[in-house]
Amino acid sequence: MTQPIKDYALLGNLRCAALVGRNGSIDWFCPPRFDSPACFTRLLGTEEHGFWQLAPQSPAQDVQRHYQPDTLVLCTEFDCGDEGRVRITDFMPLNSEALIVRRVEGLEGRVPMNMQLVPRFGYGARAAHCEEGARGVSLWDTDGQRLLLKSDSPLGIGTDNVSASFALDAGEVREFTLFHLLPEQQPDVHADPQQLLDDCVLWWHDWVRQCSYHGRWREAVIRSLITLKALTHEPSGSMVAAPTTSLPEAPGHGANWDYRFCWIRDAVWALDILIDSNYLTEVRAWINWLQRVIERNDGDMRVLYSVDGQSANGEHDVDWLPGYLASRPVRVGNGAHDQHQLDVYGQLVDLLHVARRGGAHLTQQDWHDQRRLLDKVIACWHQPDEGIWELRDQRRHYVHSKVYAWVALDRSIRDAEEYGLAAPLEHWCAVRDEIHDEICRKGLNPQRGAFQQSYERACPDASLLMIPLLGFLPIDDSRVQATIAWIEQDLLRDGLVHRFPPQDSFSGDEGSFLACSFWFADNLVMSGREGDAENMFARLLALRNDVGLLAEQYDPRYGLIGNFPQALSHLALVKSAYLLQACERVHHGGEPERHSYKPIS
Repeated sequence: MTQPIKDYALLGNLRCAALVGRNGSIDWFCPPRFDSPACFTRLLGTEEHGFWQLAPQSPAQDVQRHYQPDTLVLCTEFDCGDEGRVRITDFMPLNSEALIVRRVEGLEGRVPMNMQLVPRFGYGARAAHCEEGARGVSLWDTDGQRLLLKSDSPLGIGTDNVSASFALDAGEVREFTLFHLLPEQQPDVHADPQQLLDDCVLWWHDWVRQCSYHGRWREAVIRSLITLKALTHEPSGSMVAAPTTSLPEAPGHGANWDYRFCWIRDAVWALDILIDSNYLTEVRAWINWLQRVIERNDGDMRVLYSVDGQSANGEHDVDWLPGYLASRPVRVGNGAHDQHQLDVYGQLVDLLHVARRGGAHLTQQDWHDQRRLLDKVIACWHQPDEGIWELRDQRRHYVHSKVYAWVALDRSIRDAEEYGLAAPLEHWCAVRDEIHDEICRKGLNPQRGAFQQSYERACPDASLLMIPLLGFLPIDDSRVQATIAWIEQDLLRDGLVHRFPPQDSFSGDEGSFLACSFWFADNLVMSGREGDAENMFARLLALRNDVGLLAEQYDPRYGLIGNFPQALSHLALVKSAYLLQACERVHHGGEPERHSYKPIS
C-alpha cells in the first residue's frame, strides 16, 4: 500500500532526487536528472514497480526521523522493543554521479535487518538483469544504464533483484552504496562512505552559513531554503517545481501533473527568496540560464522548460502505473508548456528589478533582454491567457495576469529612471497607465467592489492576493480590502485558503493551496492584523511533516497532497517569515529590511 505523502523525506545531489519513506523504503528515484525515467516507482504503484528498502525484519514499535542540522542528510531511528534500536543514515553525495549511500548503525541490542533492492527501469516497466562482478552487483537495463550496488554485507543475487539479511549489534555499522551509471561510465567504488558523509555534511554547513536570515523561525526557513537548493539543477542553474510527477491534487481524479520542470514563475519567486537570503551565486547562475533561453527563443517565453533550458517534451500517460491512491492517469511531460501565460514576463522583469536592488551585478545584455521582454508584453498584454493556474481550454482575461503585465512596465520604468538605462519612457508610462486603468475598470466586480478572477468570471481567486504584495494598489485601498474579505469569506476553509471555487469533476474538490494560504497571511500582516497572520503562519508550519517538508496542498482527508516537496510552498513560507520579521522590526523601532513585498507607491 502507498505510504502517505507526509511519510516521505527528500534526498538529493543538485541533479536528481529520491524519496525515502518512514519504513526505510526508497520509492522514488529518477537518475541521473530530475526528469529522467524513474527506476524506483513504488510511489505511483506497487512493489512490482521498483523500490529499495532497508529496515528491521520485525515491525518497529516507533520510528523517529530528522535531518542532521542544516543538511540534507536523513537519520531514521527504528525502535524494535526488546530487540534493540538501529539508525539508518541516508544521503546523496554532491558530485556528478547519481549516488545514494545508506549507512545502518546498531544503537542498542541485536536487531535483525533486511535489505531488498528491486529496480524497475522506465517508470517500473522493465526488470533488471543482475550480474555479480569485482566491483559489486550490477543491475542492467536494456538501454545500457545500470545500477551498481556495493556493500560490506553478503548479498543474495536473484535474477532481477538483490537482497541481504543480517543482524546488527550495538556499535556495528553496515554500509550500502548504490551508483547509477550511464553506458561507459565508471564508478568510484573506492570512495569511503564515511568520508562521503563528512564531505556532504560540510558542504551543506558551508552553504547554510551564507544565509542572512536569523529570525525566530530560523529552523523552518533554513529547512525550506535547503529544500529549494535541493531542487536546483546545479549544472544548468535552473530549478524544478518539485521532484515528482502525478501526485494528485484531488485523489481519485485526473489533475495529476508532472512538476519535474523549471516553471519560470516558481523559479523567479524562489530566486527572489535567495536574493533576500544572500545567495547571489544561485541568482547569477539562473540569470545566465535565462539569458540562454531568451536568446534561443528571441524573447518569446514559454511557461516551463526542461532543466537544461530546452522546450519541455509533450505530455503522455504511463498507463501501466495505477497511480498514487488510484489517481490516474500518471503523466510524464507537461502539456502546459504550450500555454500562453502573460504573468511569466512580469515575473521575469520583477526578478531582474529585485536583483538590481539586491546588489547583483547585471550587465547591459541583461537590460537588452529585459527590453525584449517588455516588447512582448506591450504586444500581447491585451490578449487572454490560461493564467497562473493553467486551467486548460479556459483562456480568459485573468486579472492576475494583467497585474503582472503592469508589473513588467512599472519595474522597467523604475529601473530606467534609477539606473540611467536607455528606454522609451514616455511610451512605457502610457502603456503602464493604460493597463492599470483597464484592470480597475474591467477586473472589478461592481456588486462587491472587489477584484474578480477574470474580466469574464465573477468569482474570487487567491492569486488576487498578489495585488497589494506587488504594489499595484496599497493595502488600505477599499478595493483591496474588499478582495481580501471576499477570499476570506468564500475560499478560506478550515483555516486554509483554496485557489478558487471548485471547477469541475475532472479536478475534483482539491485541497487548500498552501502557497495561497501564506499569501493570505502576508496580506493580513500588511493589513495590520499581525495576530491573525501569526496564527495562520503557525498553522501552516504545523502542516509540515516530521522532517519539515510541505507538498503543494493539504486536505484533511489525506493530509499533504500534490507533488512533493513543493518549491512554491517552501518559498512562500520563507517570504512570510521575512515579512513577519520585518513587521517585528518596525514595531521595535528598527528599519524594515529590503523586501519585494514592500508596497511601491
